Order: sequence, then structure tokens, then C-alpha cells
Amino acid sequence: MAMPVTGIVLRSIEARRFADAVPNQQIRVDHNSNLTLVAKEATDRMRVEFGYTTSYGPLGMVKIEGALQFTDPNAGTAADGWAATRNLPPEMAQQVHSAIMSHAVPEAVGLAKELRLPPPIPMPQIQFQTPAKPAVPAVPDRYGNPEVG
Repeated sequence: MAMPVTGIVLRSIEARRFADAVPNQQIRVDHNSNLTLVAKEATDRMRVEFGYTTSYGPLGMVKIEGALQFTDPNAGTAADGWAATRNLPPEMAQQVHSAIMSHAVPEAVGLAKELRLPPPIPMPQIQFQTPAKPAVPAVPDRYGNPEVG
């Protein structure tokens, strides 16, 4: 099955750090993707322009803008519907926003690192399990009952 989202192109990248972090300060990280334009190119293809923003409150921000192509037998109809309602059908919207996030978030991680901002996604926590203590074999007592040795 062909991927409906192709040709993702970034048009603009802006990243700023507004202030230095205060020690032990809680930093709220919000990220958002939005569609700024959906245009019908053919009955089965539309162009989607988007924006992605990561906000660090008063600490900083990362903003990425771009465009992508979406191919689907109903893409033209969906683009016409977007012009009237500014909404895509849920399945298409999920595919489009997932593609935007999968392309923009890695860019935002790199930019955040350069500006000493937290990554826009939680980093995986590595946890090691402590080895289980070996079971102590039961030793029968002088009456034949199991007794922990």
C-alpha cells in the first residue's frame, strides 16, 4: 500500500531562547501542529501547508512551517470540504498530523538541544530490574515436612 503523505518540505524554521532557566523551575512544554492551507491539486491529491510549534512558556519556542502532498482517492473532496469547514475527515487528519509530527519533532529536538531547551518529547527512562534472589530449596526436617533451609 502506498503512503498517502509524500514530499514533506520545510519552509521555515525559527527557534529562540528568551531567558535562562531558573534552577528547579518546572518548565511546561506544549507542542501543536496546525493546518494553515489545504489546496486541491487533483481529484486524488491535495497540498497541505502546516505549522508546528513547541512552546516553553517564558523560556523559549521552536516554530517550523512546511508543506506536504497527500494522495488519496477522496483527497480532492476533502480539500473542498476543508475550504468550507477547516476540517479534514478524521482518518486523513490523523495521517496528516502524524506525518507532520514525525517530521517536525526530530527537527525540534535538535534545535532544542542547540538552545539548551528541554526536548519537546519525554526522553525514555532506562530502568534495570534487580535480579531476583535465588529460591532457597526446601530441606525436609526430621519428620519429612519441607523446611526452608
